[in-house]
Amino acid sequence: MLLAVIVGCEIGFWVLLAAGMGTRYLLRLPRLGMVLLAMVPLVDVVLLIAGVIDIRAGSEPSFKHSLAAIFIGVSVGFGHQSLKWADGWAAYRFAGGPRPRKPAKGTREKARHERQGWYRHVLAYGVGVGVMIALGLLSGKGFDALLGPAWPWTIVLVIDGLVSFSYRTEVNEDDEKKIVEKQAA
Repeated sequence: MLLAVIVGCEIGFWVLLAAGMGTRYLLRLPRLGMVLLAMVPLVDVVLLIAGVIDIRAGSEPSFKHSLAAIFIGVSVGFGHQSLKWADGWAAYRFAGGPRPRKPAKGTREKARHERQGWYRHVLAYGVGVGVMIALGLLSGKGFDALLGPAWPWTIVLVIDGLVSFSYRTEVNEDDEKKIVEKQAA
């Protein structure tokens, strides 16, 4: 049952995102589009409630509960950025907005961008593992099975951190201007 809710929530996320962007930019109803986009976090609430109900009904803590926790964590950590990214591209494609740009490689802005992505990853990890622990405590059966996916996620988080902090930040202003101008051309 919980797996079906997880799949439904994933589909619901993308449907609400597409409906919000389509309503906002194609139908030119920005307020209604914002209402639809504001409903996106409700998907996480539905998933959290479903996980709690499943655990409280006596279900054995398992990978499906961990998957729900990961989904919630990633939504909290990266959801706002994902909505902002989608909004920027939708505005560009359908409303004549400026093309979203990536920070130029080799600049301080790129290094800052990568580190901010890692901070979001830390937030997602903290929320996801916190939900895993909370579901384990609610079950009364421990959280060993729930925390199984947390170990590989920890390794991914550490690797992401190493990569994110490997970007150069010691670029002088003249070199940075040259890099940005070269990539803009």
